[in-house]
Amino acid sequence: MKWLSHDTAQAVDLDDRGLLAPGFKADINVFDPASLHLHAPEVVRDLPTGGRRLVQRAAGYRATIVAGQVVYADGQPTGALPGRLVRGARPSPLAAAAGHH
Repeated sequence: MKWLSHDTAQAVDLDDRGLLAPGFKADINVFDPASLHLHAPEVVRDLPTGGRRLVQRAAGYRATIVAGQVVYADGQPTGALPGRLVRGARPSPLAAAAGHH
């Protein structure tokens, strides 16, 4: 599914993402296809000043890994928050290693 991850990242100049390779950033979802299930959507009021949003939870995800850390395990947050805001283009680690930017 290169087109879904790496190609999409390259389309917005995030050339350091979307591949499972040394130096690249990639978030990973580990799931069990036999137990995937969407729950009914629900309205939650967890935004500032009681603002509401629609949430639809899913079952069957075993883990979500961000920056090498498990952030969800069996649908429950682990407390790890390694993600960071990304601003602007990011060069490929391969180009950076070769001295190209």
